Amino acid sequence: MSSLHHRHLAVSPDWLALYYKRPLEITHGEGRHVWDADGRRYLDFFGGILTTMTAHALPEVTKAVSEQAGRIIHSSTLYLNRPMVELAERIATLSGIPDARVFFTTSGTEANDTALLLATTYRRSNQILAMRNSYHGRSFSAVAITGNNAWSPTNLSPLQTLYVHGGVRTRGPYAHLGDAEFIEACVADLEDLLGHTRAPAALIAEPIQGVGGFTSPPDGLYAAFRRVLDRHGVLWISDEVQTGWGRSGEHFWGWQAHDENGPPDILTFAKGIGNGMSIGGVVARADVMNCLDANSISTFGGSPVTMAAGLANLSYLLEHDLQGNARRVGGLLIERLRAIGAGSECVREVRGRGLMIGIELVKPGTDEANPEAAAAVLEAAREGGLLIGKGGGHNTSVLRIAPPLSLTIPEAEEGAEILAAALRSVD
Repeated sequence: MSSLHHRHLAVSPDWLALYYKRPLEITHGEGRHVWDADGRRYLDFFGGILTTMTAHALPEVTKAVSEQAGRIIHSSTLYLNRPMVELAERIATLSGIPDARVFFTTSGTEANDTALLLATTYRRSNQILAMRNSYHGRSFSAVAITGNNAWSPTNLSPLQTLYVHGGVRTRGPYAHLGDAEFIEACVADLEDLLGHTRAPAALIAEPIQGVGGFTSPPDGLYAAFRRVLDRHGVLWISDEVQTGWGRSGEHFWGWQAHDENGPPDILTFAKGIGNGMSIGGVVARADVMNCLDANSISTFGGSPVTMAAGLANLSYLLEHDLQGNARRVGGLLIERLRAIGAGSECVREVRGRGLMIGIELVKPGTDEANPEAAAAVLEAAREGGLLIGKGGGHNTSVLRIAPPLSLTIPEAEEGAEILAAALRSVD
């Protein structure tokens, strides 16, 4: 055990998990690579849990942070803040929500917490619809709506949560149905659920479930849900903490795969917009955002430094068409991984969009989740010089692959080769 690992254990909670049998200390990064304390280089296919979205040490972002820090680091939302207003203007326009208002937080958890505050206040109801297999953060309210047992440490809650079918396409009672029939069955389930309860405040959903293993419904499910929700006056919250900013390649926001009946009422974001800086936020229609009748501020949300980083990162993302790169390079990577998976008895499914890819592992010859294999592949990939993540459903049996959106084709090929060798080691 390293000295730093020993010190970590002495001062950290037991539940603060670390990856790897020999935990990794990352000291610096550049582009799509990071280095550990021993000087070893790794190709990064996880990006600080989808947070280093553009590239490590992106010069445009580091320059913006340095220049802003040289002027003023902090003032709070009690004062006018030019970088915050400029970033809010851009996000409001990009969100697709009419008459949008933007409130900045420091994380996705806090963004979802704010969205729940808005929805329950606006609707005067503490009842929330959430998706099975979902994850929305680690605060008391976010845990209360998380439909993933591995990330729900308590049943105590300020909210009454009802869980809806549909977030997982290839498992569950409707998995055998075609896409249209799947949507029809999930909508019927939602209709039945709403017939047995008072009208909820909102449905919160990740268009692609992150911690749940990068699983998603057929396109159009949430649009079909929206028709039902609108009849009951129920708001739709789209949790875009992991899917936003073009990561899926096909869409800038995950909700756009379900846009037949318009944008969500509330959209939450975080992670990638700051490229490693601590930014989260909420976008909502003005009437929803303005429903609070008490004072509220954010001490650190909208910090001049993080806003400067967000502006520089968003500009780089758009000017270099990183959404298009995610579509092109991600499409090639998914097909390469599917070819590799076809030759492995452990791989049940390779799924995803753009640079948001999940590889679900099972015990050979069965449909049973295989978390031991996932842990072994994680270790083997690290030994091969590749960092990936894991997650998924009832058991942590899905490899999560989410490189920075500037990933090149040669880097995608290199990562696929390392993953192929790692999978062979557990077959």
